[in-house]
Amino acid sequence: MKISEMKEALNGLSAVSFRLPDGTSLPAHFHVTEVGLVSKHFIDCGGVERRETVANFQLWEAGDYDHRLAPQKFLNILKLSEKILGREDLDIEVEYQQATIGKFGLAFDGTDFRLTAKQTACLAQDACGIPADQQFALPQLQMAACTPGGGCC
Repeated sequence: MKISEMKEALNGLSAVSFRLPDGTSLPAHFHVTEVGLVSKHFIDCGGVERRETVANFQLWEAGDYDHRLAPQKFLNILKLSEKILGREDLDIEVEYQQATIGKFGLAFDGTDFRLTAKQTACLAQDACGIPADQQFALPQLQMAACTPGGGCC
């Protein structure tokens, strides 16, 4: 989800709610504790230099159970964050504390903002040396039975 899409969604809401990938709702008393600009400059395993920049929102919950973030207040936070983010229509990633800080993508289903799972990937599959028949998506790898000579471990 991009910043412009979030602003559009917030304009039509009477309340702001977030759900985790498993459908669990974040407590209604969450806070947006940070809005930041995260830039990543790296080299992939094929030697290609890459850059990524996203708007990062950190969500947090405390014991102040009467706290509610209204859509207009969230829009005001986004307006203030233009000092840092500029006016570029960046993709949004969300940090939320679980067993460790989780990093999520963001989507909107018409009612709730949905934290979406993010996964790692090889950006240079042609250069990394793993044959196509041995590349697994994370859920497949977790279900694969690793046996000697099976090629998965």
